[in-house]
Amino acid sequence: MKRRVFIGTGALALAGGGAYWLNSNNALPGTTADAGFGAAMAETTDEIDTSGVVEMAMGDKNAPVTVVEYASPTCPHCARFHQTVLPEIKKNYIDTGKIRFIFREAYFDKYGLWASLMARCGGEMRYFGIMDILMGDQKAWLGEGDPATVVDNLRKIGLTAGMTNEQLDTCFSDEDNVKTLVAWYQQNFTRDNMDSTPSFLIQGEKYSNMSYEDFSAVLDKKLAEAE
Repeated sequence: MKRRVFIGTGALALAGGGAYWLNSNNALPGTTADAGFGAAMAETTDEIDTSGVVEMAMGDKNAPVTVVEYASPTCPHCARFHQTVLPEIKKNYIDTGKIRFIFREAYFDKYGLWASLMARCGGEMRYFGIMDILMGDQKAWLGEGDPATVVDNLRKIGLTAGMTNEQLDTCFSDEDNVKTLVAWYQQNFTRDNMDSTPSFLIQGEKYSNMSYEDFSAVLDKKLAEAE
């Protein structure tokens, strides 16, 4: 099953070239400010400078093959990939210097955005460790989908990762950062013609979700071509 961008209450609405975080129902409870989630996101994503968004990546910058994954912290298929396939890719291809692996979040719902905000608040050094927790225990932190409970669970993960409550409050309520990240996601998703998660660009070529065996075969082919 593919996880697609959707429009609806509590979702990121894509309409007329604009992106809007849907007002009060999406305000993040339990923080010092809700403005980042209650305000309109942008009139057009092209007007927002996303050049400062950090690409979260693993592996040698000079690796011969680059893989880009598009994934959402709330996508079950993404969680399965991160639990079963990515560890083998990391062991055999990332840690050995064969590939550079870039992770780009897709913001399909408010919980996925909140989770990504929290993970990015931890900085590059903590990011993938936090994302491993989010993907590895997805059902636990999402619970029954109650916003206050989700925020509390995300806050606990952030605190466990070494952040403070003050850092998390600042991160969750940063309206400009929210706008920039949503614009960044939309620009990337549109440019790379993505329509589901997890999806991948391997040396610029688009691929859908795969088993480790299939992924390994593609990587070996791309590595041979890069020689």
